[in-house]
Amino acid sequence: MNRKMKLLAGVALAGLMFGAVSAQAEDPVRIGVATALTGAYGDLGEQVRRAVDLAVEEVNAKGGIDGRKVEVQYLDTQAKADIARQQAEKLVNDGYNILTGSIASGEALGIAPMLERWDAVMVGTISKADALTGAECSPRYFRVNIPDYADAATVGTWLKEQPEKKWAIMGSDTAWGRNSGASFTKTAEGLGGQIMTEGYAGLGTNDFAPYIQKIQDSGAEGLWVALAGRDAINFAQQAKQFGLLDKMKVAGVSFVTDNTVKTLGDVSKDIYGIINYSATLDTPENKSLVDAWSKKYPGTWPANFEGETYLGMQVLFAAIDKADSIAPEDIAEALNDIEVDTIVGKVKMRPEDHQLIRGNFFGQVQEVDGVLRPTIQVQVDADVAMPNADPACKL
Repeated sequence: MNRKMKLLAGVALAGLMFGAVSAQAEDPVRIGVATALTGAYGDLGEQVRRAVDLAVEEVNAKGGIDGRKVEVQYLDTQAKADIARQQAEKLVNDGYNILTGSIASGEALGIAPMLERWDAVMVGTISKADALTGAECSPRYFRVNIPDYADAATVGTWLKEQPEKKWAIMGSDTAWGRNSGASFTKTAEGLGGQIMTEGYAGLGTNDFAPYIQKIQDSGAEGLWVALAGRDAINFAQQAKQFGLLDKMKVAGVSFVTDNTVKTLGDVSKDIYGIINYSATLDTPENKSLVDAWSKKYPGTWPANFEGETYLGMQVLFAAIDKADSIAPEDIAEALNDIEVDTIVGKVKMRPEDHQLIRGNFFGQVQEVDGVLRPTIQVQVDADVAMPNADPACKL
């Protein structure tokens, strides 16, 4: 090959390399959201969608992440573990290998073990089961929301001040519901309390009368509720009709949320509960979110699961920017110990179990400016709210 031909070949090769690099630089960030858009948790899935849509709209308006636009694809899981796993795999096969959106803990527990095999990464924002960052932890799964054991630590700060010692538990017959019941039992008994009865209802239960009667007959003075979505609403309305809510102190988790309170109205007044996120949090980032939210969704503020899902998107976007890559392995490495300013303040991912370290809140449904809403009464700092990593997690 003469000198001229070599020069032309070199120019052509450089052009091909430049084109490949340019194409790679322009590859979008593809996020797959496998979430419950129908069924008992359908409303929660719509909350996930609203939060993801706003976060993606905001980042794309700023030019994307390092020049990469963000694309999202949603698939319905019906909050069923087997369907969630199938839908997550379909998303990955379609190129959406950055996952989020699971609601029921069983969904996340079914997906997390497959992430490395699929070459995917996942940020959990709602699923609470302790095992997700405990015995079933995964190198590719990261959780930004509050797990059950952290909720229990927060409840303990409130429970020790309460005169009631006899408690009943009403939970969802899911990994999360039973996990929450076990965590509450451990906390209550550790403070000298007694669990009089426990009931766990399947997703989509319409008739809670047998459970309510059992609670009424148990001699319990207080009730811990671990129900969400339509199940929480159905139970609360029926419990009110039976007079149960007027006879005992009621507290819960994922039971005292903005959307549930809005639907229940006066039925929810004075109920206590865990508040993992509130639109009233006084941080610059949260004020910015509330402002943007009210513009995109007029007449509303971000509710609990919406705030936590938006938080997950903040952490995920920061990790992609830090990794300077859309490869799941690189994003996972960036997430491992990331620190970022968010709507709940400055937070850090704990590398030992991939749990985001943050504070937690407890409060009561009260009237604020003529509107019933969950109101923070107790703020628990991260060093108390988030106990040490579970040694059962082997990453």
